[in-house]
Amino acid sequence: MPIIRRRILISGMVQGVSFRAYTRATARQAGVRGWVRNLRDGRVEAVIEGEADKVKVVVAWCRKGPSFSRVEDVKVHEETPTGEFKDFDITYSGGDFW
Repeated sequence: MPIIRRRILISGMVQGVSFRAYTRATARQAGVRGWVRNLRDGRVEAVIEGEADKVKVVVAWCRKGPSFSRVEDVKVHEETPTGEFKDFDITYSGGDFW
């Protein structure tokens, strides 16, 4: 199975509802690597890398999120895999991706 990498931007009511914690748990259970973080503009950003079918599972989960969130839009961008990740973590670096 090929290794792929996706950058995901999720908007809606996705901060303050444990979206990052559930994303990390889902990603670890799926066996992918990367990170998830809140952005200053209210979105959540994630970078996911792993086997294509496993990444697709996490992307699909991000489209709905935990039950107390409200996902309004998900943008998925293809990136070149780097193999830089050892685990899937929550990062607190903040930042403005776009």
